[in-house]
Amino acid sequence: MAEPQGLITIEDPDDPRLRDYTGLTDVELRRKREPAEGLFIAEGEKVIRRAKLAGYEMRSMLLSAKWVDVMRDVIDEVPAPVYAVAPDLAEQVTGYHVHRGALASMQRKPLPTADDLLTTARRIVVMESVNDHTNIGAIFRSAAALGMDAVLLSPDCADPLYRRSVKVSMGAVFSVPYARLEAWPKSLQNVREAGFNLLALTPAEKAKSLDEVAPHRMDRVALMLGAEGEGLSTKALMAADEWVRIPMAHGVDSLNVGAAAAVAFYAVATGRPEL
Repeated sequence: MAEPQGLITIEDPDDPRLRDYTGLTDVELRRKREPAEGLFIAEGEKVIRRAKLAGYEMRSMLLSAKWVDVMRDVIDEVPAPVYAVAPDLAEQVTGYHVHRGALASMQRKPLPTADDLLTTARRIVVMESVNDHTNIGAIFRSAAALGMDAVLLSPDCADPLYRRSVKVSMGAVFSVPYARLEAWPKSLQNVREAGFNLLALTPAEKAKSLDEVAPHRMDRVALMLGAEGEGLSTKALMAADEWVRIPMAHGVDSLNVGAAAAVAFYAVATGRPEL
């Protein structure tokens, strides 16, 4: 089988053409560099294909030899350069063993504004200070699966397009539109003025159970989620219209924010069968 046109074999880990892929395990470096340079990294065949399907432009692709045939159709369709490297060289460049053997550097799109999303959405997620990339990815995956329309992020939330978030979400970050709220928690007033009921998810005793509040019957719902451990801040809780909780058993006081989000998303979804 002929080698695809445009495939470039690289044997030097310091080759400047691989710059997009250097130091992928350095979270602080990548967190600053990727948004500034307008790129993000998609890892694995499925995620790369989903990013492409979602309309993200490919800057380049980095493949180990055995993935060249698997990704041949993408290589043929996309004009971006494709770099073929040995697995040990990929590890030298990225800082970790690339198990899935395929990476792509993708061009970011301009984010919509919060007002843009509030115009058409009916079920939204509002995250405050969720800075763990695994949790961000898990929440986006559940949001996509359970019919949430959009995500709004406080200024200090982690980047949904960071490699770990994209990977954990299995590309669901491309399916659910999101925006940053510029002023926190002041911007929550804009959410309320757009017709949303602000529901703060908290294990606090004074919170009402989701079944009692019945958010699936509300016209527009904004479900507020806080960071792992700390939960929502006092200011965010005070800005909410209602505090809601997931009923717990066996003395368990709370769930991981990713798991709690999935349960709560189901509760706010419209058209679900009555319990």
